[in-house]
Amino acid sequence: MKEFERTNKNVIQQLSSIEKRSGESPNNTSKGTIAVEGKYGTIKFERRLKHPKELVWKAITDQREIFRWLPDYKGTFDGYKGGTIDLLNVVSGSHVTGNIRVCDLHRVFEHEWFIAPNQMFTHGEPESVIRLELKQNDGSTSDTLLIMTHNCLTKSTALTLAPGWHAYLDRLEAILDNQVPPNWAHRFAEVKELYSS
Repeated sequence: MKEFERTNKNVIQQLSSIEKRSGESPNNTSKGTIAVEGKYGTIKFERRLKHPKELVWKAITDQREIFRWLPDYKGTFDGYKGGTIDLLNVVSGSHVTGNIRVCDLHRVFEHEWFIAPNQMFTHGEPESVIRLELKQNDGSTSDTLLIMTHNCLTKSTALTLAPGWHAYLDRLEAILDNQVPPNWAHRFAEVKELYSS
């Protein structure tokens, strides 16, 4: 146990020194929102990225790029209309499947995110959908507004997934900025309280 605590402390110190060297800490101002209507919840994030839409598009649709910011997932992610996803979270054991529903080049990427029943999600999430929209930011050709919505979730799942998506999007942003991405678990712990109700 002491070895684990010592290792964890070292990781946090390394992350802090990386953040100081880069001049920025991970994004604290990009809190997502959770809206509950009826039996469903929707998570929504808006991120202003200092990169052209083409680069952001590749990061969210190319399997090699996706696994850089979703490092806990392994499997298949076919980022084209009619493609499929079949992913296993190697940490939690959560299994996700689905079809690519919309693939409008550099504009909209939408896919199902069906979570099979497991210890964390006892009933699974058989209807959830993730939609990623890219918009040119204020007429600039080099800035992109990324809007991510994850809908058709139960309220409890939305509250569970929101800090996780926050941490993954922080990783995406850091990778696009050519910075060392924050450790997902560490970042999740930092932002979890933002989504406690």
